[in-house]
Amino acid sequence: MTTNTFLGLVLVAVVAALVLRRLRPAWYWLSVGVTLAMVRIVVRYASVMDACGLTVPPSRLRLTLARMTNRPAPQSRPPRILRMRPTRTGLVLRLKLQPGQDAFDFAASTDRLRHSFAMHGVSSREVKSGVVELRMTGYDVLARVQMPAKIQREGLRIPVALREDGEVFYRDYQEVPHALNLGATKSGKSVYQRHLVKELAAQHVALVGIDCKQGVELAPLARRFSALADNPDTAADLLEALVERMAETYQVIRREQRISADTPDAEITADLWGLPEDLRPVPVVLLVDEVAELALYSNPAEKKRRERIVTALVRLVQLGRAAGIYVEICGQRFGAELGDGITMLRAQLTGRVSHRVNDEASAKMAFADISPDAVLATTQIPVERPGMAVAGDSTGGWVRIRTPFTTMRQAVNACTTHAHRTPVLEGLESFRPVLPALAPVEIPAPAARPATA
Repeated sequence: MTTNTFLGLVLVAVVAALVLRRLRPAWYWLSVGVTLAMVRIVVRYASVMDACGLTVPPSRLRLTLARMTNRPAPQSRPPRILRMRPTRTGLVLRLKLQPGQDAFDFAASTDRLRHSFAMHGVSSREVKSGVVELRMTGYDVLARVQMPAKIQREGLRIPVALREDGEVFYRDYQEVPHALNLGATKSGKSVYQRHLVKELAAQHVALVGIDCKQGVELAPLARRFSALADNPDTAADLLEALVERMAETYQVIRREQRISADTPDAEITADLWGLPEDLRPVPVVLLVDEVAELALYSNPAEKKRRERIVTALVRLVQLGRAAGIYVEICGQRFGAELGDGITMLRAQLTGRVSHRVNDEASAKMAFADISPDAVLATTQIPVERPGMAVAGDSTGGWVRIRTPFTTMRQAVNACTTHAHRTPVLEGLESFRPVLPALAPVEIPAPAARPATA
């Protein structure tokens, strides 16, 4: 092979790698990028840690031994690498901290580490005392959301989005029973809700919806809903019926406790999930689309209706978890200007997801009582990335996520496929949507073959 031929092949390979990096960043990362990144980290590790101030000076014993033996003074020690594991989106670096180091120093240095190691993103978390995990992403995983082929689905823990570190973001209703979903028009809020319904359709759960936009968002998915309200008057009656169902569920739990000296500890329960399966009522997920329509009023009659709605919602979010009733509230704004009781209602919504908003005040409604950094991240969501959001909870942690685009047809197909799972809720039969029977699909008969002689 001549020199010109070799240089030509190298040039073709470089051009192919650049094109692959542009068009298929995931393929580029798995084929070329992960190897280059690992070599870059190994070569630069000590100098980067020293430049970022993540090293510790040598101990007095080492300095004394160096002076006694007339040797050069030892250098500062970086944290020890315990493990470096490649993933489909980046690298996971687990470090053993040196004495005197703090996990907060690594969290504060993630942006400098991202530049130094030439990675797209770096996040830090403390695994246990003295061990920190740096999760690095090699490319922008939120530019084109692709959920992993193998996703763990377990009960009411469902995947709804992809995190900026490449991990799957789960909505776990048993851990975070109630949540708030904010977002301006065309921000992806409705797609998030649509994807939520699509994933819940396959689970053993009853879906109850309130859509005061005459049902335009939830009515197409009605085959999987046990109850649906499309106006504030019906919504008030539906919410009060859910409160009555919650009280009846508590009566079942109270009746089945049978606390006595010979009852095993594992059989004593204070919520729905401790009941035997044959006695356990089906859990309910309540989805409220555009909550502001439930809180607005223009005359005394509508004001009384609003008080009924807000009172019922507050009762459900305060007491519904143990009865297996979970609330998902969506809206463009959710502040004190909606009237009395709204702040109390918002305080009970542990999970917070905020898509792009029109002003900083809307972001503060979601995250001001959780994390100021999450407020800033919410205001920086670009318009050209619908579906991108900031998710947080009451612990103060937050992360950027993006929901995979789900068409209405995909959600409708999922609800139609699992329509047989729709339970009939006692006391809510009058709110069950009335739908025509599905038309049979006619399969054309195969063309007759010509007779052969």
